[in-house]
Amino acid sequence: MSTEKRRQLASIALIIGFFVVWELACIVFGIKDIVLPRPSQIITTLVTRFPAILPHAIPTLVNTLIGFALGIIGGVAIGALIGSSRLAYDVAYPLLIGFSSIPKVAVVPIFVLWFGAGFAPAVLTAMILCIFPIVVNVATGLATTEPELEDVMRALKASKLDTLLNVGLPRTMPYFFASLKVAITQAFVGTVIAETVASNRGIGNLMMIASANFDVPLVFAGLLILALLGVALYVLFAVIENRVTGWARRKDEFAGG
Repeated sequence: MSTEKRRQLASIALIIGFFVVWELACIVFGIKDIVLPRPSQIITTLVTRFPAILPHAIPTLVNTLIGFALGIIGGVAIGALIGSSRLAYDVAYPLLIGFSSIPKVAVVPIFVLWFGAGFAPAVLTAMILCIFPIVVNVATGLATTEPELEDVMRALKASKLDTLLNVGLPRTMPYFFASLKVAITQAFVGTVIAETVASNRGIGNLMMIASANFDVPLVFAGLLILALLGVALYVLFAVIENRVTGWARRKDEFAGG
C-alpha cells in the first residue's frame, strides 16, 4: 500500500474514531441533548430538516465565495505591491497588522450603517478576514524569490513588470495556495459573524434562532454544514495546488532520503 493511501486511511479512521468516541461518551455519561447532542442526533436533524436548512446554506456559501474572490483580488494586489517594494512594505504592513488585529465583529455594525443589513456586510466581513493571510503569503513568496532569477531577467533587459509576471508571481504559487486553504476557512468565519449580527438569512442567523429556542441539535447541524463546506473547498484548493505547484513538492520516495 502506498504512503498516500496509508495517510488517507489514517485520516478517515481518525475522523470516524472521533465521532464514535463522541457518541459513546454522550451515552455513557448521560449527557443531555441540550448540552451536547450525539453525532447520530445531529445527522438525523440535518437530514430531516434539510429543506429548512438549505435556504440558509446557499446564501452563506454564495456570500463566502464572493467575499473570498474579492479577498483574493485584493490580497494578491496588495501582496504583490508590498513584496516588490521596500517602501510599500514599510508603509503598508503596519497598517495591515493593525487592521487585522481589530475584532471583526466590531466592524460589522459599521458595515450595516454604511450598506444596510444582509448581503454586503457578510461579503465584506468575509473579504477582510481572508485578505490578510493572502497578502502575507504573496508578499513572502515575492520577498524570497532567488536573486539569481532576478539577475537573469535583468540581464535579458526585462522590465520590473516582466520580472514580476514571469518570475515573481509564479514563484509565489506554493505560498499563494497555502494561503487560500487558510483564507477560505476564515471567509466562512467572517460570513457567519456577519449573519449572526446583521442578517435574516444564512447559517449564522439559523444558528442564532436555534440557540434562542434551545434547539441545540439544529445548532450543531449548522456547524456540521459549515464544516462540510469548508472541507470541500479546502480539498478543491488542495487538488488545484497539486496540479499547479507539483514542481515545488518533494516526492515521497525522496522525502526520507
